[in-house]
Amino acid sequence: MTTGLDGVIAAQTRLSHVDGEAGRLILCGYELEQLAGHWTYEEVVALLWQDLVPHPADLRQALGSGRTQAWQRFSPLLPCLDGMSAMEGMRFLLAAMPDEPVDATLLLAAAGVAMATAMRRAAGEMAIAPEIHLGHAADMLRMLRGRAGDIAEIRAFETYLVAAVDHGLNASTFTARVVASTEAGLASAVIAALGALKGPLHGGAPGPVLDMLDAIGSADRADVWVETAIARGERLMGFGHRIYRVRDPRADVLKAAVNVLRGRSNRIALAEVVEQAGLKALARHKPGRRLDINTEFYTALLLEALDVPRAGFTPVFASARTAGWIAHACEQQQTGRLLRPASQYVGPWPEPHLA
Repeated sequence: MTTGLDGVIAAQTRLSHVDGEAGRLILCGYELEQLAGHWTYEEVVALLWQDLVPHPADLRQALGSGRTQAWQRFSPLLPCLDGMSAMEGMRFLLAAMPDEPVDATLLLAAAGVAMATAMRRAAGEMAIAPEIHLGHAADMLRMLRGRAGDIAEIRAFETYLVAAVDHGLNASTFTARVVASTEAGLASAVIAALGALKGPLHGGAPGPVLDMLDAIGSADRADVWVETAIARGERLMGFGHRIYRVRDPRADVLKAAVNVLRGRSNRIALAEVVEQAGLKALARHKPGRRLDINTEFYTALLLEALDVPRAGFTPVFASARTAGWIAHACEQQQTGRLLRPASQYVGPWPEPHLA
């Protein structure tokens, strides 16, 4: 019996392909490396949604308008966010979005506003209204930080959004497809996916990478700290992946984006030393396993370098992945088939009825 549905084909998709053996992520016929750092987030969303999700030709303008509409809807609800975490607040706000009429662009725009608004309220800060003329990445960064990014910061953040937009049939995306298969609306599918992402086994890995860097402290302590951690049987955060047996392709595009921010107030140089120390130690202690850097390692460094608080890492990821969830939900609904897997009963059987 297969547990965890590993290896089970639950859907056919044209959206993304994860090749764990070769270390490839393909999005609609493009290698991730062809898109991240080269295409805008709006361009990649349009690629995912092509012939699948109805959307305006000028997605940048439509998302700007959508952010304004979402802000108007969310503003009266802001007092209700008091005491909520960023993820809880984001979920609460998105629950205010209607399932009908279906407007995928508005829902994606709302995810960005909900993320930034919930993060700021959770931190005790005033929420920031969107600016309609900005690109989606630039405005989300401005809203969540309270200040505009420069060209390098916006480019790095946009690269992250593209790298996070879709990644096969992970737990949250599968959840979105299950809900969509019932013919529930897109908002219901996205909120359900958000709930799946909230669990630490799916969406909570980047923060502990920074906890590890905190513990190491300085580059001269990296080798000893890593060796000691491995000797204690501890996991090195940001190393290894359930699917990828070689280097996670998202790690390289994010590392390139992080390098754009080199020389600023960040811990990029320390992270590179820790990466090399970890790779050497793991190769020595676990020669039969290929444990390389995964996306969480440089996600943590990039978001920290952009002054995104750790509590906001998962909401920011969710705001990027919402486009993928919407695409998968629409693709699933096109099949007209309810997802209803079977289970194997292993409980007790009733006693035979005696006449």
